[in-house]
Amino acid sequence: MQMGIAELQTKNYELKTGLFFGSFNPIHVGHLIIANYMATFTGLKEVWLVVSPHNPLKQKSGLANMYDRLEMARLATENAPQLKVSDIEFKLPQPSYTIDTLAYLHEKYPDRQFVLIMGADNLASLKKWKNYEILLDNYQIFVYPRPGAAITEWKDHPSIIFTQTPEMEISSTFLRTAVKEGKNIQFFVPDAVLDFIDKKNLYRVGKSEVGR
Repeated sequence: MQMGIAELQTKNYELKTGLFFGSFNPIHVGHLIIANYMATFTGLKEVWLVVSPHNPLKQKSGLANMYDRLEMARLATENAPQLKVSDIEFKLPQPSYTIDTLAYLHEKYPDRQFVLIMGADNLASLKKWKNYEILLDNYQIFVYPRPGAAITEWKDHPSIIFTQTPEMEISSTFLRTAVKEGKNIQFFVPDAVLDFIDKKNLYRVGKSEVGR
């Protein structure tokens, strides 16, 4: 279902909170633009960036320590009251499954209604997710565009909202590679995050990057 900005903002999302899951390894301006768009242009009250210790659909190799990734997310959003950072999945069994996290959040925050935020590439693989049918039955999914994603089968699903979020062709993989090669990633990440990466010597050649 395609919805424009005006239509999204007229709906009553007073108690709705967007959940933007990710490894944020590292967080970058692309993540922040998506999160801010969802918090500002769709009428959601706020967006929580949920830092995942380990995505079950991704390899753990190359994943920075989860507490470092959490701190980078906090540094990146410290001046954005509409964006919150959550470590909720740190307290849950790993690897993290979205359906289990949502069940926990419902118990902890019974007055909130949660909306999932995901890219079109993740939507294309939604059927690989644990209990994806329950997700679709009980939650709305706000989708931001990603080039080349095969999402035709979801176009008319009532639980899926396709947004007009600006596209940013930046990936954490690209940034990690750039850091390893000694390239300057200023402006790709907030200054506070860049300082943190430098001080902690993250993503450098010879530096162990596996979360412990």
